[in-house]
Amino acid sequence: MRRTVNVIRLQLINKGTFVWYPLMILGAATVISILIYAMIPVDTPKYGGGGQAPLWYFFAIGLSAMTLTFPFSQAMSITRREFFFGTMLTAIIGSALMGVLFLIGGGIEVATNGYGVNGYVFYLPWLWDAGPLGAFVVYFTLALFFFVIGFTGATIYKSWGQLVLLIVGIGLTLLLVGLVFLATRLELWGNVGAAINDLGALGLALWGLLITAVLTGVSFLAFRRAIP
Repeated sequence: MRRTVNVIRLQLINKGTFVWYPLMILGAATVISILIYAMIPVDTPKYGGGGQAPLWYFFAIGLSAMTLTFPFSQAMSITRREFFFGTMLTAIIGSALMGVLFLIGGGIEVATNGYGVNGYVFYLPWLWDAGPLGAFVVYFTLALFFFVIGFTGATIYKSWGQLVLLIVGIGLTLLLVGLVFLATRLELWGNVGAAINDLGALGLALWGLLITAVLTGVSFLAFRRAIP
């Protein structure tokens, strides 16, 4: 466990990657969103997706955690298992902190009537229908999901090269297009919309956690072949 904790410390040596850059992106997205809201001459609530910016950045964090830190860890005699679990624990901690920040931001928006301009970056009603805990799960899941996507992609690249990564990407794209094609031809979009509405944001987040767990397992299997 001590060596796994050391991996967390190793990942956090460059605090810009896991701490300061996400905070800067979050702060910039919030300020820009408020300025845009202030220019919209309506009194109704205004909602935007600027808060997603730091969540997408977790994809880049996942890439760098594998491509930049993994080779260095091998020079320090850290085992692959220790590096993998230490890195995932770092991602979980970072995602949890991001979820807490989103909850704080939502509380500020409610208390200030959307920063005085009735504009909301964090307090999006559909995401908060299940309460603060439900909103936390949504934000936590999104950040962790993007991290695992980036880490898994980098792991496949390090294990089998660019060609296999390209094939996997094309395959997943074709699968997604195929599902959209079937839903369109069979006129299932109404059922899809009803299912999403029934699940709600929290239900979708829980399914997202399951998908994230599966991707983590795939990444762990591929990681054993990764070349530093």
